[in-house]
Amino acid sequence: MGDNDGSSGVTCVELKTAKAEGGRMMENSMGSSGMKILGIDPGYAIVGYGVVLCSNGKYRSLEHGAITTNAGEDFNRRLEVIYNGVKLVIEQHRPDALAIEKLFFQSNQKTVIGVAEARGVILLAAVQANVPIFEYTPLQVKMAMTGYGRALKPQMIEMTKRLLNLKEAPKPDDTADALAMAICHGQVAGGGIKASIMTTARAGGAAQKQSGQKGIHLINKINQSKRR
Repeated sequence: MGDNDGSSGVTCVELKTAKAEGGRMMENSMGSSGMKILGIDPGYAIVGYGVVLCSNGKYRSLEHGAITTNAGEDFNRRLEVIYNGVKLVIEQHRPDALAIEKLFFQSNQKTVIGVAEARGVILLAAVQANVPIFEYTPLQVKMAMTGYGRALKPQMIEMTKRLLNLKEAPKPDDTADALAMAICHGQVAGGGIKASIMTTARAGGAAQKQSGQKGIHLINKINQSKRR
């Protein structure tokens, strides 16, 4: 989570998307069609999002991208753009759940306040559409994806790419984080992860070492395959 406002000048607002190859709009169903999850990486300069279909333990990206706002624009207007962008994605895909990063405090108060406000309008869009909201910490997402709470960013991105069978790593990183968030919820909701693992992630306890061995093994396999 985080936002760095490096841009300036005239208003420039974009909704960047990358639709899955051969993807089609799926009916909103918890049955054989699977569960449709909207993952969100909140921010005020960049909001990463990813719509993931979870079915029979497999994952497919229906759409992923980023909602971006310009640093030189009135902040209230930027919040409106974020709200409208998220609302549009929800209307188009009608997700069964929204998974979003749990807010945590940073040393930079200005950044955390801005992200909190952006997060508020994102949650508002979900509540108005009656989409259930689920929150996860970065540690929980790493545990869900790799079984190891200290997995590095490149390893997380590579795992996301593999689980979704994408030809290229999703960009920007905010989008990759959002997709991982959606997969995390799919793992938890689908029973792919024991509740005890998520409890360990919340507590950051010593039991992470044991479950971390599986994550280290997965990460090593990824690194070995990349060298070939």
